[in-house]
Amino acid sequence: MSTDTGTDAAAAVTPDEVTDVIDPRPARRLDVPFQGFVVDMVSDEVDLGEAGGIVRREYVDHPGAVVVVALTDDGEVLLLRQYRHPVGAFLWEAPAGLLDLDGEDPHVAAARELAEEADMNAATWDVLLDLLPTPGGSNEAVRVYLARDLSPVPDDERHVREAEEADMVVVPVPLEEAAALALAGRLHNAATIAGVLAAAIGRASDWETLRPVDAPWEYRRN
Repeated sequence: MSTDTGTDAAAAVTPDEVTDVIDPRPARRLDVPFQGFVVDMVSDEVDLGEAGGIVRREYVDHPGAVVVVALTDDGEVLLLRQYRHPVGAFLWEAPAGLLDLDGEDPHVAAARELAEEADMNAATWDVLLDLLPTPGGSNEAVRVYLARDLSPVPDDERHVREAEEADMVVVPVPLEEAAALALAGRLHNAATIAGVLAAAIGRASDWETLRPVDAPWEYRRN
């Protein structure tokens, strides 16, 4: 079977050269059709060069987010059930939150979200992976952490959850079962699925895939 892509440029690229590269094209802001409490909708005019020409692109300007794959000593990952209005569904997800505080360290934000949503602290933190969930329609960047050596937040320090989080359910699920649920189409949150699968791969390699908690994050939005 031929793997020819039909372009000379593709033929010149070797597998070890396959990596995402930040290289923005010249652009100017045309409009901000919508400004929200957390995200904005923006419209840019982008110069794609001689081949692509001048195009207009509308997308969501997003502050970014962090996600926590919290793994217990027994090899279970903590999943939370939360209602998500845009899709009208109760989804099982890893603890997560927005980077909506200017300058907040992503690791600090992740630890805060783990404590607020799962009532857990973690003594060991690593980076699992970085994601751009919808790069064709949003500049949202997500960092997924692995949190281990968990301990419960003291009762008198626990966050009072409200709104969609008020009736949140937290369930520990064996990591391999969580991965199977994702592949069976029973989990749908993209960052949670990516994090669970990355954790399963990482554990199988004795965690050689992990990066330090302060690893560079070039795509960070806020």
